[in-house]
Amino acid sequence: MTKWNDILKNRHLPAVLLALIALVLPLVLRNEYYLHLAILILLWTALGASWNLLGGYTGQVSFGHSVFFGMGAYVSLLLHTKLGVSLWMGLLYAGIAASLIAIPIGWICFRLRGPYFSLSILAFSEVLRLIVLHWKEVTEGAVGILLINSIVDSKVSFYYLMLIVTAIILLVVNFVVKRKLGFYFIAIRDDEEAAEALGIYTTRYKIYSLMISAFFTGVMGSLFANYTSYIDPYIVFSVGDVAIAMVLVVVLGGIGTFWGPLVGAICVVMVNEGSRLMFANASVLIYGALVVIVILFLPKGVVGSLKQYTGKWFHA
Repeated sequence: MTKWNDILKNRHLPAVLLALIALVLPLVLRNEYYLHLAILILLWTALGASWNLLGGYTGQVSFGHSVFFGMGAYVSLLLHTKLGVSLWMGLLYAGIAASLIAIPIGWICFRLRGPYFSLSILAFSEVLRLIVLHWKEVTEGAVGILLINSIVDSKVSFYYLMLIVTAIILLVVNFVVKRKLGFYFIAIRDDEEAAEALGIYTTRYKIYSLMISAFFTGVMGSLFANYTSYIDPYIVFSVGDVAIAMVLVVVLGGIGTFWGPLVGAICVVMVNEGSRLMFANASVLIYGALVVIVILFLPKGVVGSLKQYTGKWFHA
């Protein structure tokens, strides 16, 4: 009995169980629509974890992460369609491009704090969207880019690819926040003035956090473009459907928690799809009501509020 109690108290048990379920899921979900929902959950989990590093652990709330998502999507598809670069290499180049553009954005925006930072990075997202929209000679403008051949040839293969990338992002974020770099991020979040007094160059470390977050967001933008096989400026640079949705995933799941992005992604995708099918145009109202309920009654998100009842299970 003691042995089973020790097993149940193991902090890594949820991760092992979820990994096993994720691996066999395509064998159970024969319906392609359900598999599509699983892929969306993985997509938003990865995006939520990427945003969580900056917004949750470093305390810099960004409403403009669509700039990195859109950059990743366009870089990978433009390199492939214009120069014939492999889509696999496009994943890497997408992340690098998003990370590089994060440097000047961070250098400018991190001079501001609080809501001013959030609004300034949002402005950069809108500026880049307009550039892509009107630079028709390169980006095709509002027509968008159609991808003929995806990175993999089946939805099941894409699920496993998305699963691998999402797992890597979650593990890397978890690794970073438990090391010296992560402690600096958390110190900046908790008290930036005190962190500066201790000798932490806060602007530099905030840029580091933004670069890592942007890299993973860019990679996910590339994967999204491969999955949908079509992008345009209104889709990948959307503030509401991309940037704000990333924030909501983490807020619903739990800011600054490991499991928050996964729980938030499940909530967002299932509520979105369920309300859209049941209430059609009223789905946005239902979705908004859920957010209000969580903020009022679960201010720390689902995971943050459940920690007191689950012991170590949500501390991994």
